[in-house]
Amino acid sequence: MSELSDSREETIISSDDSRTPSLLDALIPAVVLMGLLSASVYFYGDSSSSGANQMALVLTAAVAAIIGIKNGFSWDEIEEGIKSGIVIALKAIMILFSVGSLIGAWIMSGTVPSMIYYAVQLLDPSWFYPAACLICAIVALCIGSSWTVAGTIGIGFIGAATVLDLSLAATAGAVISGAYFGDKMSPLSDTTNLASAAANTDLFTHIRHMLWTTTPSFIIALILFTWVGIQHSSSGELNTLNNTLHALQGQFDIGVYLLLPLVVVFVMAYKQFPVLPSIWAGIMLGLVFAVIFQPNSVIGMGASEDLGSALQMIKGSWTVLFDGYKSSTGDSNIDDLLSRGGMSSMLNTVWLIICAMIFSAIMEKTGILARLVGGLINLASSTGSLIFTTVCTGIGVNLVSSDQYIAVVIPGRMYQLEFEKRGLAPQNLSRAIEDSATITSPLVPWNTCGVFMAGTLGVATFAYLPFCFFNLITPLMTTLYGFTNFKITPLEDAQPQA
Repeated sequence: MSELSDSREETIISSDDSRTPSLLDALIPAVVLMGLLSASVYFYGDSSSSGANQMALVLTAAVAAIIGIKNGFSWDEIEEGIKSGIVIALKAIMILFSVGSLIGAWIMSGTVPSMIYYAVQLLDPSWFYPAACLICAIVALCIGSSWTVAGTIGIGFIGAATVLDLSLAATAGAVISGAYFGDKMSPLSDTTNLASAAANTDLFTHIRHMLWTTTPSFIIALILFTWVGIQHSSSGELNTLNNTLHALQGQFDIGVYLLLPLVVVFVMAYKQFPVLPSIWAGIMLGLVFAVIFQPNSVIGMGASEDLGSALQMIKGSWTVLFDGYKSSTGDSNIDDLLSRGGMSSMLNTVWLIICAMIFSAIMEKTGILARLVGGLINLASSTGSLIFTTVCTGIGVNLVSSDQYIAVVIPGRMYQLEFEKRGLAPQNLSRAIEDSATITSPLVPWNTCGVFMAGTLGVATFAYLPFCFFNLITPLMTTLYGFTNFKITPLEDAQPQA
């Protein structure tokens, strides 16, 4: 997952001649965006993220820029804000491109086919969803990265669900629910560290406090996934499953040893190696495995009458990095399942991220974003309403800014003094931030997290959203705790910073 740029923690610097936008100024882009995005979904449905949403973001960004110019900002200032916003997204873009190459390389190496093969044999359809959720949670807890989990074992579960004829939307929801539970409860997670820092509380105090909301939410999610599995069991016939397994064995050398690239990436993540080097270590190891164990697949990707087998292997390894793997077994189900990956497969996703960051950068630079959330404190008269307002702010900034890190930092900075003034310990704030900003980020189609999950798992955000039970329940749980005053720590009981 991308890291927060230091520039996000700086106060917005405005032109000397600029003025604070009015509430009407701030509401206009929000209303325009909601209207355009609603129209996008109405006209284009699941394909709305293939261009329509991008145009909605760009058009709304233009509206926000016009309001900024009306309020005294120059175009040069707005343009600088856009550049800064895009720069902040560059690491996420590089990760996306790298994951595209990783998927292609791991399919060609037999790593993904082996994951699918063993998952199909080991996971019964009736408990496939809760098992996927629990496994992703454990791995994410160990390595602290929901993106790494989704981009590795997540695609394996999606492939297995395809073979078992299970719901891809429910599978994606299980993967995301588990990945985000493990991510937010891990001391290795960047958002977990950021939330505790933004609220000025100790990291492990923050994690312990989150247990009260995340544990029941996760248990409820597992129960719901079990219920979904019972209600929507596999419709795949045994003969079809056997044919699929035989087709996988016919095209690839299947073996447990082919999971080594997966293990290497997880170990590097656990050892806190940077994300990009870890992914590229997995890519290069995957290519080596492909050449050693799947030579026919590599040669097939680089097939050319003018080249010898060695050069065809080089060409095949090169091609899979940018164009993905193309399966040609003759079995349409297998070919659809395994024809994936490559940097080019992420181009539409990157397009959406760039448009989202242009929009959010203009909203932030012109002060519209700060104006939207600045008046919310006045609406919070009780502890419950303050926590509810914090949760709504985290979700709202996710919707408007398209970046979970902004959604973590802004409520932390906005409400820190207010929580202290009302005698509430900072871990109450940090928990509310994580239970809203971090958890809901993959549910927003134009947020970098939502874009990543949809692009990596191959399931539209609005399709998997109803099945992200953990992500939907947790904000409600923390709000309920606030209004009932359950497990709300007073300031005098707060542990001092180490």
